[in-house]
Amino acid sequence: MSQTPIEYLESHRETFLAELKAFLALETISTLSEHRPDIQRGAEWVSENLEVMGFEHVEIMPTGQGRGQPLVYADWLHADGAPTVLVYGHFDVQPVDPLNEWLTPPFEATIKGDTIYARGASDMKSQTLAFMKALEALLKTGALAVNVKLIIEGEEEVGSPNMASFLREHKEKLKCDVALNADSQMVSRDQPSIVYGLRGLCYFELWVHGPASDLHSGLFGGSIHNPAQVLCDLVSGMHDAQGRVTLPNFYDEVRTLAPAERAELARSPITDADWARAAGVKALWGEGGFSTVERTGARPTLEVNGLYAGFIGEGSKTVLPAKAMAKISTRLVPNQRPEKILGQLESYLAAHAPETVSWEVKQFAAGEPVLLNRDSKSVRAAARALEETFEVAPAFQLLGWSVPITNHLNDELGVDVICMGFGLADDGTHGPNEHFYLPNYYRGIASYLRFFQNLSKGNETD
Repeated sequence: MSQTPIEYLESHRETFLAELKAFLALETISTLSEHRPDIQRGAEWVSENLEVMGFEHVEIMPTGQGRGQPLVYADWLHADGAPTVLVYGHFDVQPVDPLNEWLTPPFEATIKGDTIYARGASDMKSQTLAFMKALEALLKTGALAVNVKLIIEGEEEVGSPNMASFLREHKEKLKCDVALNADSQMVSRDQPSIVYGLRGLCYFELWVHGPASDLHSGLFGGSIHNPAQVLCDLVSGMHDAQGRVTLPNFYDEVRTLAPAERAELARSPITDADWARAAGVKALWGEGGFSTVERTGARPTLEVNGLYAGFIGEGSKTVLPAKAMAKISTRLVPNQRPEKILGQLESYLAAHAPETVSWEVKQFAAGEPVLLNRDSKSVRAAARALEETFEVAPAFQLLGWSVPITNHLNDELGVDVICMGFGLADDGTHGPNEHFYLPNYYRGIASYLRFFQNLSKGNETD
């Protein structure tokens, strides 16, 4: 008697775990040029795995006219009359620095209890492999009843700079009815969620210039306006005492949460104490009048990501710095437009920077916020899959981070996107000791499996 897809999953748990360990061992760091060969090996590993599973037209495709990192495409298109779902994941990871803070080797998967530690364990190799193994279970048991196209990229961690043009160039090849973005998160270990909103991003460098070169602080101190002091004053003034951003007109287009949305977000089981513990801080801080869940998903922010001025080496050197720099990012919510933020920042600086210095702003990145359809038939298919697996209805969640592919799929392919993943806020993504809760690797496989099955029943797309 042939196995059901769920039975196939249960009988291959050890194999799926071994494959996850092999995937995590690949040093696919997209932000460092010396790892380009590892990115190529990662693409080859994914493509070979897909071919063994039974996917067709498996191809490692260049991006950015060969200057970008490759991605893997594959499809299976034998479900006549059924919807086509495009599934997205990525296999690249962040650098491991600071290496001395890792308790286990970052590219040697280590299991402690129910947790697997490695770079990429949460972001997002476990989730990429989870939907691949779900599709394997369906293919090997003859139960796949929807058409599937896959794009698994190798440069998400550098902002997917070539994805929009790739989707545009291959629009006909990637034509689909719905898209699944697996680069997503859950509310807690046992509370699944469907993400329906993601914040956008604007990233800047602010430079403040004073004297032509560093000066002797004893000789010139007290007579020259220190650029580092000016920078600190400017940055400090970008928030008021209530935690609100002070850039002019910053909140003019911010979307107001409906009471029903606030009630849905309040379902989150994560307390302020949980959030403080995950962040490793003594107390939380933020815009007044909003809960922590609302602040981190539904409200815009301005953050300082880095500071540089003068002498920062070991020991002492008494200089008055010639210049100072701050790296600043803003996270934007639906209705805010990234192209307006630069003007707002420049207006603030023009009004508050003293005439004793000069300043300049360099913009490095911009991404639109996204608000997804919460009530499509495909979303309901995903919700049922999660409830069948976790035995609890999923929460709808707003996430504070930016995932460029979500906007690109909306804009370039014009389809509904479902964000369904299994990472957790305290997984240590991008930092030392990144990890993933292993039970949710298997529950993730089962959830994706059931989603594809639910999607096929009655051709459930709008």
